[in-house]
Amino acid sequence: MIEIGVNNLGKMFGVDKIFENVTFDVKTKDKIALIGRNGTGKTTLMKILAGFENYTGQVHKRKGLTIGYLEQIPNYSHDNTVMDVLNMAFEKAHHLKTQMEKLEKTFEFLSEDELNKAVIQYGEIHELFEISGGYNINEKINKIMNGLEINEEMQKRKFNLLSGGEKTRVILGKILLEEPELLLLDEPSNHLDIKSVEWLEEYLNSYEGTMVIVSHDRYFLDRVANKIIELQSDGVQIYYGNYTKYVTEKELRFLQAMKEYESQQKKINKMEEQIQRYRIWGEMRDSDKMYKRAKELEKRLEKIELIKKPIVDKKTADFNIKGVSRTGKEVIIVDNISKKYGSKKLFSNLSFTLFYKDSMCILGENGTGKSTILKIILEEIPSDNGLVKIGSNVKIGYLPQEVSFDREDISIVDYFSYRYGISISEARRELAKILFAGDDVFKHISTLSGGEKSRLMLGMLIYEKVNTLILDEPTNHLDIESREILEENLINYEGTILFVSHDRYFVDKIATCIGEIENKLFKMYEFDYESYKQEKQRLVENQITIEQNKEISTGKEEYLRKKEEVRNIEKAKRDKEKLENNILETEEKIIELENILNTNSYELN
Repeated sequence: MIEIGVNNLGKMFGVDKIFENVTFDVKTKDKIALIGRNGTGKTTLMKILAGFENYTGQVHKRKGLTIGYLEQIPNYSHDNTVMDVLNMAFEKAHHLKTQMEKLEKTFEFLSEDELNKAVIQYGEIHELFEISGGYNINEKINKIMNGLEINEEMQKRKFNLLSGGEKTRVILGKILLEEPELLLLDEPSNHLDIKSVEWLEEYLNSYEGTMVIVSHDRYFLDRVANKIIELQSDGVQIYYGNYTKYVTEKELRFLQAMKEYESQQKKINKMEEQIQRYRIWGEMRDSDKMYKRAKELEKRLEKIELIKKPIVDKKTADFNIKGVSRTGKEVIIVDNISKKYGSKKLFSNLSFTLFYKDSMCILGENGTGKSTILKIILEEIPSDNGLVKIGSNVKIGYLPQEVSFDREDISIVDYFSYRYGISISEARRELAKILFAGDDVFKHISTLSGGEKSRLMLGMLIYEKVNTLILDEPTNHLDIESREILEENLINYEGTILFVSHDRYFVDKIATCIGEIENKLFKMYEFDYESYKQEKQRLVENQITIEQNKEISTGKEEYLRKKEEVRNIEKAKRDKEKLENNILETEEKIIELENILNTNSYELN
């Protein structure tokens, strides 16, 4: 069944074309990943599907279709807590419960006929209450809050006082609780740590409805999507399967298109050569027949529908990452540092050594202090104890989560020229290496997107030939293509890298070792992300085995204890029977002796 049909959709902002000729269907049970470069209009298309944006073309929605849209962050009353907002997902059930409670209060005052009618009405409302999941509200809310890490303290906070990321998490929870037939999720894994993203993947995989998702998280798309729609300015390309299948299929389509293009070009070249030969022969022999053949061939050539040459639609950045100076073996030594804010302890006695050419990722749930570690190393904040030692010849470059510049009121090229004291032409050459070319170099820094600012900052760090990179969520704001460009360049980087990231695909590509904060403690894993996951799984399985063995051991001990109890009870029964028999025998002997005494006494008398 088609939930939404999109036909020849187009969108303009003023005189700027965002996209056109967009045609596709959203079918029941589709789990669609909408991908494309930043600026191609993915969020705009989601708004159109949700009904919040005008457009040209046609969008047909199934009658009665219920839609949950993540991107919109509504305004609620100042009194609404996070828990109040989550409960809004069950407004119908709460309304029915209120009706039931009102009816219950009237029962004792009604006549018999009125009571019978009220009981029937109560039964109908109660049935609707059950169907709407009224008895499972708390269970469902707790499941969502645990998965999205909405803790007890956060539940009590006023929704309007939350940060943007926290609001997004709560609204995501509310939408999931509403269980609409169609989910429209724009970057749902943003603001979630790896644990929560993995929970969301499992939840969406078991979700019975249909969904369209915008995400740059390639692991997430691999685990959730069964259909990929790639949005381009002149339409869409549709692929079936997850992200990995999309990458393979796109490459195959490109190779096939190139093969068809080259085959047609060979055919055209042969025809042009033949036309030229006919003309030469016609001229040499003054033959109308040859000219006629040439014209016939030209007409055939004109009728051929030309195949466009397929273009590798992927830009590559040259960060010029080679040639950085060599550091000593030990680049950064972190020795026994701790940090707490007020009564909240982030971590204690944390130690590790970052060696030359290591690429170390720090993992941990949100709020465990990952970024704090980076800032302590950079001396932006102090540690409560311990020390950090920077090795010899180390030149650190830092890319923060939110990039800003000391001058944002001037153009990119002017800033680069001013910063490094080089000519405009030289600045343009350097900027072209990091994909700022043409008129882009004249953009004011204040107008750049988050991804463009990150790219500019990283390019500056590489230009400065830093030999140690400290990166805090470097893939934030980057589309998939930009992430792949960054990965390619960091893989070839000749220095040392310390970074924090929730992008598992990026971590898997870049990290050579993992440091994890868990339960306020830090543990090093001297291997890559895939091996780290296997080790974590092994530890979990070992723990399960230990628990099972404990249960088996406890069960065996309980069995032996009960067996001993039964044995003791049976022995006690036997002892009691033996004692009772002894008592009976003794009583019989007493009676016998009494009879003898009585007989002897009678004879004496």
